[in-house]
Amino acid sequence: MPNITKKYDFLIVGAGFSGAVCAERLATNGYSVLLIDQRPHFGGNAFDQLDEYGVLVHPYGPHIFHTNSERILRYLSNFTDWKFYEHRVLADIDGKRLPIPINRTTINKLYNLDLTEKEVEQFLESKKIHIDQVNTSEDAVLSSVGEDLCDKFFRGYTKKQWSLDLSELSASVASRIPTRFNDDDRYFTDRYQLIPREGYTKLFSRMLENEKIETKLSTSFDQIQQNITWRHLIYTGPIDEYFDYKFGRLEYRSLRFEHSHYTDIEKYQEVGTINYPNEELKYTRVTEFKHITGQKCKGTSIVKEFPQADGDPYYPVPRKRNREIYSMYEELASIQSDVTFVGRLAEYRYYNMDQAVGSALSAVKKILEKIHKN
Repeated sequence: MPNITKKYDFLIVGAGFSGAVCAERLATNGYSVLLIDQRPHFGGNAFDQLDEYGVLVHPYGPHIFHTNSERILRYLSNFTDWKFYEHRVLADIDGKRLPIPINRTTINKLYNLDLTEKEVEQFLESKKIHIDQVNTSEDAVLSSVGEDLCDKFFRGYTKKQWSLDLSELSASVASRIPTRFNDDDRYFTDRYQLIPREGYTKLFSRMLENEKIETKLSTSFDQIQQNITWRHLIYTGPIDEYFDYKFGRLEYRSLRFEHSHYTDIEKYQEVGTINYPNEELKYTRVTEFKHITGQKCKGTSIVKEFPQADGDPYYPVPRKRNREIYSMYEELASIQSDVTFVGRLAEYRYYNMDQAVGSALSAVKKILEKIHKN
């Protein structure tokens, strides 16, 4: 018997938010989709599950959905109800646990002061270092909070997270973290800050239940190519890998996760996440999931994050060398008429979850417009 090649309108590589949103939208518009992922589950890094103790955990670190886009929230609400949650993070500094982003409470507790909001603004103004042109993360932090706060909160954490000094990273990394003069201790200030009520995995399962979507897990792009044909490919993996590293390898940072459970305590720490900026400890942060999910159960589960160079790619490394290499891949990608590159790894861009969803929705809109035009 000859091999029968199965035909699909779309092959989508990667079943995280970018791939799943593309699959759902295309299937809803009547197109057949094969969605593959080399992991044994869909949901990408947002995948969640009950651990062996019955605690709902995020195996790949904490995922808190936050957005200012009502359009994106409305779209995802087709697949989940939500639970309100505002994430709070403390930094372990000099034996104290202090709010991050830096705010009035941070300054007063760190320096044993009692400043008003106006006085905090003046205090930080006096600490800033004037820099004519902000090019690096070091420039961004020094020109915002000065040297002492830079060293205490950012320098060590950055070195662990990126294995680079602040001076070697694009200003965009540090610019994402605000400084506040009031006591607002929320990590995010987006209009909508939420957690899927039944978890992310349930959200994804509803998103992908369309009969036009076929999902194959534990399946790589190389494995599947010989057995199927498709009209259009949507690729959400590393763009340099797709082009067989033609212009060299892009840098990514990976993470190792160390999960622990405590049977005899209800809560391990005061808030969802504690950051550890000092370089003596090899992990960057500890997250306790019951703060995030609101789950009521016996015991509690945490995860420590250990940044590393090798392993699954998590974070594009934002520095000049990588921007230059990516621009060459981006130009090559732009002339691929039957391939669309979507998502954090394919676009070599740090996306929050809402941004990944927005990028995928925009990509599908362009694809459909092109199909209808032809």
